Amino acid sequence: MGIFLNRGNEEFDSVIHSQIYVDKTDILHFFNEVINTEQRYVCISRPRRFGKSITANTIAAYFEKGCDSRPLFQGRKISEYENWDCNLNKYDVIRIDLADIRARRKTPEETLDSIEKDVVMELDESFPNIVNCEKDGIADALAKINDKTGAKFVIIIDEWDCLFRDDKSNEEVQARYINLLRGLFKGNSSKKFTVLAYLTGILPIKKYNSESALNNFYEYTMTNPEGLAKYIGFTEDEVKALCEQYHMNYDEVMEWYDGYQFPGVNHICGPNSVVRAMRSGSCKNYWSQTVAYNNLVHYITMNFDGLRDDIVAILGGHRVKVNTFSYENDMMNFKDKDDVLTALIHLGYVAFDEETEEVYLPNKEIRQIFERTLKATKWSKVIHAIENSERLLRATIAEDEEEVAEQIDICHRENTSILNYHDENSLASCITLAYYTARNDYRIIREMPAGYGFADMVFVPLPGRDKPAMVIELKWNKKCETALDQIREKKYVEALNGYKGEVILVGISYEKRSENKEHMCKIEKITLL
Repeated sequence: MGIFLNRGNEEFDSVIHSQIYVDKTDILHFFNEVINTEQRYVCISRPRRFGKSITANTIAAYFEKGCDSRPLFQGRKISEYENWDCNLNKYDVIRIDLADIRARRKTPEETLDSIEKDVVMELDESFPNIVNCEKDGIADALAKINDKTGAKFVIIIDEWDCLFRDDKSNEEVQARYINLLRGLFKGNSSKKFTVLAYLTGILPIKKYNSESALNNFYEYTMTNPEGLAKYIGFTEDEVKALCEQYHMNYDEVMEWYDGYQFPGVNHICGPNSVVRAMRSGSCKNYWSQTVAYNNLVHYITMNFDGLRDDIVAILGGHRVKVNTFSYENDMMNFKDKDDVLTALIHLGYVAFDEETEEVYLPNKEIRQIFERTLKATKWSKVIHAIENSERLLRATIAEDEEEVAEQIDICHRENTSILNYHDENSLASCITLAYYTARNDYRIIREMPAGYGFADMVFVPLPGRDKPAMVIELKWNKKCETALDQIREKKYVEALNGYKGEVILVGISYEKRSENKEHMCKIEKITLL
């Protein structure tokens, strides 16, 4: 067994015998359908800790010749398909972990030199007297081997985009790397020796002038995963099964880690965080231990028109329109706020709704990352508003109408340049930002179906939180008493079906036509038995 060529199936064996393993082997049915076809070139990109390497282990163990992987896949999801073993252990597999090689080399140039030299040397050992180790690159060596022996290869490159992330300013190295990939995957000779190519990383394939550098690849990304969406992370059913097995509260787990949605798959959770929560028996922020905050600070403080407004709106629980098509899929060439937001989608910091083309904060774990990151920025007014939100929540529960109105006034005044009031939706942005830290105790639902309409905001206490539920109705250029009347008349409290205990009814208004342009508040408390 080699380092790059035919490494064996031990890595996959280790995965399936881990304490927690969620069977995703049915993705191999997809690869069995595209192998040896024009669709054989596949790139799947997703954020850190979303199972990219596990998928690479699965593919390698299934296709690699010279080892017996049948016992590892027998009884797994893939074995439920007819002829599931048609390509089992049938091909030579080359696997390159670019991030691992880059970590062991001083420069990116040495990384590329190492790939070319070391892979060719291993090919020479397995197929002697065919290649010239001094002159042949990987593509030349594979073409010669295929011509002499008929051997065909599955090629896997894990963390394919490492040089575009870690050496983002070195365009010379990136160009050399792309040429290496083109030699491997483009042209008639590639079709002869490559039966399947699998690239995985965080970023989609680099674009040049809106054209993919490897335009023969079929890409499955965080903005367009197509039929592979359920393999990006853990699905709702998979999380439910884990919660039952490990006696975890399902709603709390989903509150922390759910939120990525795709057509046909509405609930996708970050797999690493879910697994760690199950093992520890505690929901908390596990992503933060794998992510460098300075990168997020760099992105969200870029000086593009409208970017700060969009970030604040996202923090306030709103969705923001984004054009994802112009992004060049690197970490250097940002032209506008849409490019920054698209990069954040691929990095997993925001979620993307493909149908509406909007971004939003997916879950509590990511929200905490933004909170901590903002403390490293110069957005002092936003930070102050978030810090004041604890005082606002206490005032609301205490039915202190004047204090609630005052705190919302402060939030509006200190963020006037960002929260430009012009309608009820803008008021909702201010209110959501003002109640920002309430999310530590509540699940906050906007436009929740209830009674005879939609409640503007419903605050449902999280499991184990000793807090009253809240229903908030907002009015623009109307009296706040009107908001309370609407809550009662349209029976918005019915949104809390099954809840027992105190409910705070809150009416908040902003009268732009008034002399002082102040917020007003009326509060009423009821008890559901």
